[in-house]
Amino acid sequence: MILTPIPHNRLAGALDRFGAQLADPDAVAAFARIRATSPERAGGDAAERHRRHALDFARRAGVPIHPEGTTCPFNWDGVALNGATEAYVILHEVAHFMLAPPERRRLVDFGLGAGPDTTDRAAAEAAAIVPIAERECDEAEASLLGILWEAALGQPALASFLDQNWLEGLERTAAANFTAVLARLRQRGFGDAAAARPDIPDL
Repeated sequence: MILTPIPHNRLAGALDRFGAQLADPDAVAAFARIRATSPERAGGDAAERHRRHALDFARRAGVPIHPEGTTCPFNWDGVALNGATEAYVILHEVAHFMLAPPERRRLVDFGLGAGPDTTDRAAAEAAAIVPIAERECDEAEASLLGILWEAALGQPALASFLDQNWLEGLERTAAANFTAVLARLRQRGFGDAAAARPDIPDL
Protein backbone atom coordinates (compact mmCIF):
# COMPACT_ATOMS: atom_id res chain seq x y z
CA MET A 1 0.00 0.00 0.00
CA ILE A 2 1.36 3.42 -0.93
CA LEU A 3 1.89 5.50 2.22
CA THR A 4 1.74 8.83 0.39
CA PRO A 5 -0.08 8.49 -2.96
CA ILE A 6 1.27 10.67 -5.77
CA PRO A 7 -1.33 12.09 -8.17
CA HIS A 8 -0.83 10.85 -11.72
CA ASN A 9 -0.16 14.36 -13.03
CA ARG A 10 2.69 14.79 -10.53
CA LEU A 11 4.31 11.40 -10.97
CA ALA A 12 6.73 12.36 -13.74
CA GLY A 13 8.01 15.31 -11.71
CA ALA A 14 8.45 13.15 -8.61
CA LEU A 15 10.39 10.56 -10.60
CA ASP A 16 12.54 13.32 -12.09
CA ARG A 17 13.37 14.63 -8.61
CA PHE A 18 14.20 11.15 -7.36
CA GLY A 19 16.44 10.46 -10.35
CA ALA A 20 18.22 13.80 -10.00
CA GLN A 21 19.30 12.84 -6.48
CA LEU A 22 21.00 9.63 -7.61
CA ALA A 23 24.78 9.92 -8.08
CA ASP A 24 25.91 6.29 -8.09
CA PRO A 25 26.04 5.05 -11.72
CA ASP A 26 24.59 1.65 -10.82
CA ALA A 27 21.70 3.30 -9.01
CA VAL A 28 21.08 5.62 -11.97
CA ALA A 29 21.03 2.64 -14.36
CA ALA A 30 18.80 0.54 -12.10
CA PHE A 31 16.29 3.34 -11.68
CA ALA A 32 16.25 3.96 -15.42
CA ARG A 33 15.29 0.33 -16.01
CA ILE A 34 12.51 0.57 -13.44
CA ARG A 35 11.20 3.88 -14.77
CA ALA A 36 11.01 2.51 -18.30
CA THR A 37 8.21 0.15 -17.21
CA SER A 38 4.52 0.82 -16.57
CA PRO A 39 3.25 2.42 -13.34
CA GLU A 40 0.00 0.44 -13.75
CA ARG A 41 -0.58 -3.19 -12.83
CA ALA A 42 -1.42 -5.51 -15.69
CA GLY A 43 -4.90 -6.99 -15.84
CA GLY A 44 -6.70 -9.85 -17.54
CA ASP A 45 -4.69 -11.99 -19.96
CA ALA A 46 -1.58 -9.85 -19.53
CA ALA A 47 -1.59 -10.37 -15.76
CA GLU A 48 -1.93 -14.14 -16.20
CA ARG A 49 0.88 -14.13 -18.76
CA HIS A 50 3.08 -12.24 -16.30
CA ARG A 51 2.20 -14.74 -13.58
CA ARG A 52 3.22 -17.68 -15.78
CA HIS A 53 6.47 -15.94 -16.67
CA ALA A 54 7.17 -15.27 -12.98
CA LEU A 55 6.54 -18.93 -12.16
CA ASP A 56 8.90 -19.97 -14.97
CA PHE A 57 11.46 -17.56 -13.53
CA ALA A 58 11.00 -19.15 -10.08
CA ARG A 59 11.55 -22.63 -11.47
CA ARG A 60 14.72 -21.50 -13.26
CA ALA A 61 15.90 -20.09 -9.92
CA GLY A 62 15.34 -23.48 -8.26
CA VAL A 63 12.39 -22.42 -6.12
CA PRO A 64 9.87 -25.22 -5.43
CA ILE A 65 6.26 -24.33 -6.29
CA HIS A 66 3.07 -25.94 -5.01
CA PRO A 67 0.93 -27.58 -7.72
CA GLU A 68 -1.94 -25.54 -9.14
CA GLY A 69 -5.01 -25.78 -6.92
CA THR A 70 -3.05 -26.21 -3.69
CA THR A 71 -4.47 -24.18 -0.81
CA CYS A 72 -1.67 -22.50 1.13
CA PRO A 73 -2.07 -19.94 3.94
CA PHE A 74 1.42 -18.54 3.26
CA ASN A 75 3.29 -17.24 0.22
CA TRP A 76 6.09 -19.55 1.35
CA ASP A 77 5.33 -22.38 3.78
CA GLY A 78 8.88 -23.61 4.32
CA VAL A 79 8.54 -26.18 1.54
CA ALA A 80 7.22 -24.52 -1.60
CA LEU A 81 5.92 -21.27 -3.07
CA ASN A 82 2.24 -20.45 -3.42
CA GLY A 83 1.93 -19.85 -7.16
CA ALA A 84 -1.71 -18.74 -7.04
CA THR A 85 -0.90 -15.07 -6.63
CA GLU A 86 0.24 -12.08 -8.68
CA ALA A 87 3.49 -12.05 -10.65
CA TYR A 88 5.06 -9.31 -8.54
CA VAL A 89 4.34 -11.26 -5.33
CA ILE A 90 5.94 -14.38 -6.82
CA LEU A 91 9.07 -12.46 -7.79
CA HIS A 92 9.23 -10.85 -4.36
CA GLU A 93 9.10 -14.27 -2.71
CA VAL A 94 11.77 -15.60 -5.09
CA ALA A 95 13.94 -12.71 -3.92
CA HIS A 96 13.35 -13.69 -0.30
CA PHE A 97 14.29 -17.29 -1.16
CA MET A 98 17.50 -16.25 -2.89
CA LEU A 99 18.50 -13.88 -0.08
CA ALA A 100 17.59 -16.15 2.84
CA PRO A 101 20.20 -18.47 4.40
CA PRO A 102 19.36 -22.19 4.07
CA GLU A 103 18.03 -22.49 7.61
CA ARG A 104 15.43 -19.78 7.02
CA ARG A 105 14.23 -21.36 3.79
CA ARG A 106 12.77 -24.12 5.94
CA LEU A 107 10.60 -21.66 7.88
CA VAL A 108 7.15 -20.26 7.14
CA ASP A 109 7.51 -16.85 5.46
CA PHE A 110 11.29 -17.26 5.78
CA GLY A 111 11.17 -16.61 9.53
CA LEU A 112 10.25 -12.97 8.94
CA GLY A 113 6.76 -13.03 10.44
CA ALA A 114 3.47 -12.73 8.63
CA GLY A 115 3.46 -11.12 5.20
CA PRO A 116 0.57 -9.06 3.81
CA ASP A 117 -0.98 -12.09 2.07
CA THR A 118 -0.51 -14.54 4.96
CA THR A 119 -3.81 -15.86 6.29
CA ASP A 120 -2.41 -17.95 9.18
CA ARG A 121 -0.71 -15.01 10.81
CA ALA A 122 -0.32 -16.73 14.19
CA ALA A 123 1.71 -19.57 12.68
CA ALA A 124 3.87 -17.13 10.73
CA GLU A 125 4.61 -15.04 13.80
CA ALA A 126 5.38 -18.17 15.82
CA ALA A 127 7.96 -19.15 13.20
CA ALA A 128 9.59 -15.69 13.14
CA ILE A 129 13.25 -15.68 14.18
CA VAL A 130 14.49 -12.44 12.60
CA PRO A 131 14.50 -9.34 14.86
CA ILE A 132 12.13 -6.61 13.73
CA ALA A 133 14.90 -4.15 12.79
CA GLU A 134 16.58 -6.81 10.63
CA ARG A 135 13.24 -7.70 9.03
CA GLU A 136 13.00 -4.19 7.61
CA CYS A 137 16.44 -4.56 6.02
CA ASP A 138 15.55 -7.97 4.60
CA GLU A 139 12.24 -6.70 3.24
CA ALA A 140 13.91 -3.72 1.56
CA GLU A 141 16.44 -5.95 -0.19
CA ALA A 142 13.79 -8.45 -1.33
CA SER A 143 11.55 -5.62 -2.45
CA LEU A 144 14.19 -3.98 -4.61
CA LEU A 145 15.51 -7.26 -6.01
CA GLY A 146 12.00 -8.35 -6.98
CA ILE A 147 11.34 -4.98 -8.62
CA LEU A 148 14.58 -5.18 -10.60
CA TRP A 149 13.61 -8.65 -11.82
CA GLU A 150 10.18 -7.32 -12.82
CA ALA A 151 11.94 -4.69 -14.92
CA ALA A 152 14.20 -7.31 -16.47
CA LEU A 153 11.13 -9.36 -17.41
CA GLY A 154 9.37 -6.35 -18.93
CA GLN A 155 6.71 -6.35 -16.23
CA PRO A 156 5.34 -3.21 -14.48
CA ALA A 157 8.23 -2.72 -12.06
CA LEU A 158 7.39 0.95 -11.63
CA ALA A 159 4.00 -0.04 -10.19
CA SER A 160 5.78 -2.10 -7.53
CA PHE A 161 8.33 0.66 -6.95
CA LEU A 162 5.44 3.00 -6.12
CA ASP A 163 3.37 0.44 -4.18
CA GLN A 164 6.34 -0.52 -2.04
CA ASN A 165 7.02 3.09 -1.12
CA TRP A 166 10.44 3.69 -2.64
CA LEU A 167 9.49 7.36 -3.15
CA GLU A 168 8.54 7.84 0.51
CA GLY A 169 10.77 10.59 1.93
CA LEU A 170 11.37 11.86 -1.59
CA GLU A 171 12.96 15.14 -0.51
CA ARG A 172 15.01 13.57 2.29
CA THR A 173 16.09 9.94 2.29
CA ALA A 174 14.46 8.08 -0.62
CA ALA A 175 17.33 8.27 -3.10
CA ALA A 176 19.96 7.53 -0.46
CA ASN A 177 17.97 4.54 0.76
CA PHE A 178 17.59 3.19 -2.78
CA THR A 179 21.33 3.56 -3.37
CA ALA A 180 22.23 1.91 -0.06
CA VAL A 181 19.93 -1.08 -0.60
CA LEU A 182 21.24 -1.54 -4.13
CA ALA A 183 24.80 -1.43 -2.77
CA ARG A 184 23.96 -4.19 -0.29
CA LEU A 185 22.53 -6.28 -3.11
CA ARG A 186 25.73 -5.72 -5.10
CA GLN A 187 27.78 -6.90 -2.12
CA ARG A 188 25.66 -10.06 -2.03
CA GLY A 189 26.11 -10.69 -5.73
CA PHE A 190 22.74 -9.38 -6.93
CA GLY A 191 23.54 -5.77 -7.67
CA ASP A 192 23.66 -5.80 -11.46
CA ALA A 193 19.97 -6.28 -12.04
CA ALA A 194 20.49 -6.59 -15.77
CA ALA A 195 22.79 -9.60 -15.47
CA ALA A 196 23.41 -10.93 -11.94
CA ARG A 197 20.16 -12.81 -11.51
CA PRO A 198 18.86 -16.34 -11.99
CA ASP A 199 18.74 -17.18 -15.68
CA ILE A 200 15.75 -15.49 -17.28
CA PRO A 201 14.12 -17.71 -19.88
CA ASP A 202 13.34 -16.51 -23.38
CA LEU A 203 9.78 -15.23 -23.04
